[in-house]
Amino acid sequence: MDSRKIIEVLRATLDANQQQQAHDQLQQVHKIIGFVPTLLQVVMQVDVDMPVRQAGAVYLKNTITSSWEDREVEAGQPLIFSIHEQDRAMIRDSIVDAIVVAPDPIKVQLCVCINNIIKHDFPHKWTQVVDKISIYLQNNDPNGWNGALLCLYQLVKNYEYKKSNERAPLTEAMNLLLPMIYNLMINLLGHDPLNDNDQFVLLQKLILKIYYALTQYALPLDVITKEMFAQWMEVCRQILDRPTNPQRLDENPDDNMELPEWKVKKWSTHIMARMFERYGSPGNVVSKEYEEFAKWYLETFSTGILQVQFKVLDEYRKKKFVSSRVLTDILNYMKNSVSHSYSWKIIKPHAIALIQDVIFPLMSFSEADEELWDMDPVEFIRQKFDVFDDISSPVPAAETLLHSLCKTRKGILNSVMAAFFQIINNPNITPKEKDGALHMIGSLSDVLPKKKVFKNQVEQLLVTYVFPGFQSPQGHLRARSCWVLHSFSEITIKNPENLAKIMQLSTNALLTDPDLPVKVEAAICIQMFLVSQPESSKYIETQVKNITIELLKIIRETENEDLTNVMQKIVCSFTDQLVPIAVEICQHLAETFRQVVESDDSSDDRAITAMGLLNTMETLLSVMEEKPEVIASLHPIVLQVICHILQNNINEFYEEAFSLIYDLTSKTISQDLWKLLELIYAMFEKDGIDYFLDMMPTLYNYVTVDTNAFLSNQNHVLALFNMCKTILNSTDVTEEAECNAAKLLEVMILQCRGRINECIPTFVELALGRLIREVKTSELRTMCLQVVIAALYTNTAPLLEMLSKQVMPNTNDSILSHFVKQWIHDTDCFLGIHDRKLWVIGMCTLITLGNAKPQVLSEVSNDIIPSLILIFDGLKRAYEARAEDEEEEEESDEDEELDDCEEGISSDEDEMNELDNSYMERVAELARKKGAAEGLEITAELKDADSDEEESDDDDEEEETALESFTTPLDEEECPDFVDEYILFQEVMQKLPMQDPTWYAMLSSNLTEEQKKSVQQILTMAEQKRNQKRSDAIERSGGFQFTQQSIPTTFNFSSPPSN
Repeated sequence: MDSRKIIEVLRATLDANQQQQAHDQLQQVHKIIGFVPTLLQVVMQVDVDMPVRQAGAVYLKNTITSSWEDREVEAGQPLIFSIHEQDRAMIRDSIVDAIVVAPDPIKVQLCVCINNIIKHDFPHKWTQVVDKISIYLQNNDPNGWNGALLCLYQLVKNYEYKKSNERAPLTEAMNLLLPMIYNLMINLLGHDPLNDNDQFVLLQKLILKIYYALTQYALPLDVITKEMFAQWMEVCRQILDRPTNPQRLDENPDDNMELPEWKVKKWSTHIMARMFERYGSPGNVVSKEYEEFAKWYLETFSTGILQVQFKVLDEYRKKKFVSSRVLTDILNYMKNSVSHSYSWKIIKPHAIALIQDVIFPLMSFSEADEELWDMDPVEFIRQKFDVFDDISSPVPAAETLLHSLCKTRKGILNSVMAAFFQIINNPNITPKEKDGALHMIGSLSDVLPKKKVFKNQVEQLLVTYVFPGFQSPQGHLRARSCWVLHSFSEITIKNPENLAKIMQLSTNALLTDPDLPVKVEAAICIQMFLVSQPESSKYIETQVKNITIELLKIIRETENEDLTNVMQKIVCSFTDQLVPIAVEICQHLAETFRQVVESDDSSDDRAITAMGLLNTMETLLSVMEEKPEVIASLHPIVLQVICHILQNNINEFYEEAFSLIYDLTSKTISQDLWKLLELIYAMFEKDGIDYFLDMMPTLYNYVTVDTNAFLSNQNHVLALFNMCKTILNSTDVTEEAECNAAKLLEVMILQCRGRINECIPTFVELALGRLIREVKTSELRTMCLQVVIAALYTNTAPLLEMLSKQVMPNTNDSILSHFVKQWIHDTDCFLGIHDRKLWVIGMCTLITLGNAKPQVLSEVSNDIIPSLILIFDGLKRAYEARAEDEEEEEESDEDEELDDCEEGISSDEDEMNELDNSYMERVAELARKKGAAEGLEITAELKDADSDEEESDDDDEEEETALESFTTPLDEEECPDFVDEYILFQEVMQKLPMQDPTWYAMLSSNLTEEQKKSVQQILTMAEQKRNQKRSDAIERSGGFQFTQQSIPTTFNFSSPPSN
């Protein structure tokens, strides 16, 4: 392979005029043996221009990522290219050396390469990577250390989230390498921190990142002994304690966070917080194996770590720079420490100072907040509502620490409230301090109402200190007042005038305040009170139109997803009042959606906002459902939005789009919606196969809502069949999607009974064809069986003839014979109500065919009644489970009781975690006893999320299946085609002895006494259902008569009854 040609082609990729041609050339040669190693050589040539080397590195990364692994191909499918083993061996031999010497822009791409190579080849093909890393770590070259550590980091990242029993190769490697990087860290820490080389500090950071990745999900106690763990914790403590050079600090805090010394401190606090939270907090550890370790951790490290953390907080108190990420980790560590008496005793002497000098300043309106408020209020709103921003901001951490202190420890809340009143009543208080005081009170909104001394004062506190904030000249105080009110929205407000005032203040702020952040907070305040205090709605009823219009404006201006939730609540709460402007609302939502999706900014925030807008449209459709004149005007607007999504292939909103289509088609289907089906089919054919599950409810509506219109155009049936065929013949879809495709076929057969008989053989052929290939789940197998059973029920004679004539490959059995045997064999795989019902209906159809019944039934005659018993036993449990679910839904939730930790706990007590291991064990024991009382053996266990044992994902068989919601005429009692499987079975068992006594004798002669008893119980239940059916009919007709019904107490299983 000529490297010069590769260089020229790579250079051409940088020229827009030659880019496509160059790309095509690379596609032609990239499969040639020798290309990939030669490309790596080009990337590493120092005399080649850096842009060319970078282009080569990117192409190398993409090639290795997509083509390193050998892939199996099914018979008949084209081969998938993978890099030749000869080339892979050459890459493995040189990749570590390349990373060591490569410049940073190239290193980044090569690290992705080695990550993929390790993923597929370590350890079975490439144990040498460990040797290479160890050699470089033992050299004295810092560049070698950096490259080796980068490779080791990729090795550890591959195992970061694997369970302990899957980490054996990493464990073996780290037994060698972990002591090496520890010794290297000690060596690096020996340098003067005030004059340290940035390269050495960044190496420290990289070592800590490796240790974090190694331990953050599972702590390998077989690799890291207590002695070794203590050494690493001491390293983290030392790093956090090391002084920083103040001369390197910049005026911009964001720049300071990027200084190497603060980056390494950040990773040290990451490790401290993670080790304590996951393995070192007794009663809260992730697995029982760490319980003893946690007790040792708490007593061994609490003093040293908390002391150095308080030292850092003291620096912050003195207005010296402390990285916000470091501050966040420290506050989170202390929050977890508060619940343990041992660590609380260390914190307690400093608790009040901690609240006054650290938490209070953090919770106060800052200069950075003020600058952002003035310069970019939309960005201010985005940051305040961004949950991901909470991770790096110390403000939420300060909130949770304050909450934990006040809720958990005796006397702290009283001290905080005393400080609050002192601050808030100070005539010289600054607006920023007032904001901090109100912020602290709002953070305690679920604590204060549960403490006797304060619960009766909360309402007056809001009136005295929060209401006046709405008249503040400072916008941030008006916004804070809204926030505090919404924080206390769940309290009991005894004076209706105060509730009226809250709604009036919030509404006025939304409608008239000049500051956008105030409007947003006011809107959310209104929503929270509408949710928590339903009676509040009457106070804003007359202004709801203005509120809605203003809300639409600020949604468009801010594109904030939380506001779409407010709009949904408004729409649900004031449906009648919004009827006159419903179309205007929908139009506004549609225009805002188009604005959001057509924006150049493709951030997740915008996508979430767009989803919220679509969900709000769905809510609007739902609440206006009983107003046909409004719905008729809304449909075209929503339809335009849906078409925009489908025609422009905006697949991130397909789920919401199909949810809207489902709503539009739930009662009637207009001509425009039938045209939309054509668009759906075109989208599916193009790139929609992955979204079949989202389409399924909509496709179900097209079949069932207006079946006549569906059948009026044969292309409708053909389109849905082709979609099912594509799914069931694809190797790239999940079996869940295939189950849905089979279900759609079954629904079409049963819904269109007798009207698509010409299509049924094709449907059956498709289902049987899928059964021939590998099926991993019993659900898919039963769904394919059900397609055939439904076809047998609706088109019996022609289908029996067809299936009996066709022979299974490599056997003498007919397809019919094989199918019936598989049907009986898989009886226990039929779950839920509908699937079992169809089993009964289908079998009853076959066994009552007289002389036309298939011969194979004689071969399985001894299994038919026992299988029916098994099915009816499952049906009984399934009906009981459904009744219990319906009963539970009707029960109202009990009000939460007051917190029984009235005054907090003393310094000598640990806070109990409801979900600690002992609690879980008590719950498990209770479940076992309850199960025993019901005659059930409970073998399931309550396990930690990280348990090494695999947990069953199977649903309880008594519950309805996931596809049960797609009902058919067989399931709907008001439908003419409804079948009660119990009554059907009773009729069969009554008629069969007279119509076909020999066949009846074959079915029943080998039944055990227990089986006969079970049949009798089924027949008794059938008679009860028949009587109930008569009673319901009499009641519907306006009268009710009691008649004595005789229920048979015995049934003759040996001979037909005498006349």
